[in-house]
Amino acid sequence: MTGGWAFDGHPAALSAGTVTLVNGTSFCVCGHDGDIHAEGAQGTFFMDTRIVSGWRLRIDGAPAEPITAVPAEPFRTTFLGRALLGRHGESSLLVERTRYIGAGMREDVVLRNYGPQDVSVTLTVHVHADFADLFEVKEDRVRADHRRHGAEARDDGLTLSRGGRGVWVSADHAEYDLDRLTFRAVVPARGEWSTRVTARPVVDGELTAAMFPLDLPVEQSAPMARARQWHETGPVLRVFGAPALMRTLQQSREDLGALRIFDPERPQDTVIAAGAPWFMTLFGRDSILSSLMALTIDPTLALGTAQTLARHQGTTVEPNSEEEPGRILHEIRFGADSSLALGGRNVYYGTADATPLFVMLLGELSRWGIGDDRMAALLPHADRALEWIDRYGDRDGDGFVEYHRATERGLVNQGWKDSWDGVNFADGTIASSPIALCEVQGYVYAAFRARAGLARVAGDDPKYWEDRAQTLKERFNEAFWLPELGRYAVALDHAKRPVDSVASNIGHCLWTGIVDEDKAGRVAESLMSKEMFTGWGVRTLASDMGAYNPMSYHNGSVWPHDSTIVAAGLMRYGFVEHAQRLASALYDAAEAFGGRLPELLCGFDRTEFSRPVPYPTSCSPQAWASAAPVHLLRVLLRLEPDVPDSTVFLAPALPEHFLPIAVDNVPLAGARVTVEVDSEVRVAGLPTEIVLSNEVPDGFIASAGETRPEWTN
Repeated sequence: MTGGWAFDGHPAALSAGTVTLVNGTSFCVCGHDGDIHAEGAQGTFFMDTRIVSGWRLRIDGAPAEPITAVPAEPFRTTFLGRALLGRHGESSLLVERTRYIGAGMREDVVLRNYGPQDVSVTLTVHVHADFADLFEVKEDRVRADHRRHGAEARDDGLTLSRGGRGVWVSADHAEYDLDRLTFRAVVPARGEWSTRVTARPVVDGELTAAMFPLDLPVEQSAPMARARQWHETGPVLRVFGAPALMRTLQQSREDLGALRIFDPERPQDTVIAAGAPWFMTLFGRDSILSSLMALTIDPTLALGTAQTLARHQGTTVEPNSEEEPGRILHEIRFGADSSLALGGRNVYYGTADATPLFVMLLGELSRWGIGDDRMAALLPHADRALEWIDRYGDRDGDGFVEYHRATERGLVNQGWKDSWDGVNFADGTIASSPIALCEVQGYVYAAFRARAGLARVAGDDPKYWEDRAQTLKERFNEAFWLPELGRYAVALDHAKRPVDSVASNIGHCLWTGIVDEDKAGRVAESLMSKEMFTGWGVRTLASDMGAYNPMSYHNGSVWPHDSTIVAAGLMRYGFVEHAQRLASALYDAAEAFGGRLPELLCGFDRTEFSRPVPYPTSCSPQAWASAAPVHLLRVLLRLEPDVPDSTVFLAPALPEHFLPIAVDNVPLAGARVTVEVDSEVRVAGLPTEIVLSNEVPDGFIASAGETRPEWTN
């Protein structure tokens, strides 16, 4: 996940075998046996607070021997174990724990006796709650005083509390003590015994509503209903020759569904959280890019993200939070102790790229036909964002957007590579701010072009924004191109010196179209060189750079979303074979991870290790990693709608081993479209006013000698 911390370190590593369950702003990190230990950053979290730091199940004082964990939906997992009650290591007692996460935790415990005699056991659930802030847990610096909390045991439950936060634990058939629940169970021969335990958050004395209420079947709970609706209304992929591809895309869709956040006050504005376990909240950059990449699944995710970000758009100058009028936020936090968050506030704005990306997202929503009335309501927010670019983003009036943090509590680097050492010269020297990143200029260029498109839709003259885009493109190619090296600078530093390292950032410039066509070939070859391309994806930093480290966070690792943007840029400039090769590598990496791409992986070459090497603290599931396979398919289909212009460009360039392939139920302009690709392309379901176009979209470049497809309706 992009920088959620301002300290010079890394998140606490999750141990091998860790299981993560996620549902909105709630998540649980536990061992493969289902137990939760405070060590290893485990716990159940609600609104950025660890409400359960210890949860251990014991049978007659001993842990069950773990057998396996059986995942279902991202918010539900069943843990199987056996209770060793005899002297000879055999057991007839199966322990089944099904855990549900959402506004706290519910655990259904079933003891199954496969023996010929009744079994009497004492089952205990040991509970601890330190109410540590997520930042303390993530950074492995929970204070000693968190071991103390209030506890009250009554006949109907156990309450643990600290300050304004608490958790209420209750169950069927339980006896309560200050740190445990006890059950006296008699399990009949060839029969079973069961109980249900819930841990519900308490905020300022108010008990939160249960997401999995005990008086309703689980199948009727809100999370299960949302999961069914997500599956029933989303696109359906039919891949006949590549089952691994279908597994990956199905996993991506499931994870994106689990990462949705629903605002009880505005349930229509669904947004996507950045990722589990540490980023189950709205992030500007991450949520924008993730929802943009997921447009082919559900455009309302992008709409809800845009509307929510617009409501939180900056209105004043506040140095601690780095808020400025028109600026789009970096992240929102819900923890009780806001002093631990970036800038010491619940909302932090220190990002250079979320604001132009916001305008890009609005342009994309317009092209997908999200609705003129919705776009009209968001247009003033686009203009406020563009005003921020001019007044605050361009700090020195040179025409480029720079960043420099306004507080020591803020992020040193405010692009997507926001670790402290994420921007460096070829010799490894760290660049000093103010810094103008190459990709941020690309986003601004695309934002100007998007605003021009919005002007055309509104019946206004787009020339002002078209001219601004063209001027920026010319100035960018003058200032950032290094002719003696044959490459672009990754940034300009505080003295306007070009930061000359070879990094993946320039691939984002291909994606936005700011790169001059006569320089694009050099960029493409560099990105797919042996120094950059690992066989699993594109490195964040070339292997011959001074700061290169394949096990670093941003200086040599591979980020799937980053590589996906690179693939989209390569395809935009007509480098079809490069894009196909990169997309295939990313799908291979996903297959190696069981269909779920992690946040990032180490940058070792595929020839060195036969499997991608995981990064130790990588988030999973993570929104833009989950969205990457979805967007890659769109890239390979070369699907570019322009609903206001009543056209859809479609020119599939899928690798042969993916064919034949079909995608049903793709949402577009209120319709549901089917695309089938084999030896020909068949399209069905387009609104009658929209036609398929053979003309390459404005800003895209056709590959040499390419023949446009013929479609069958």
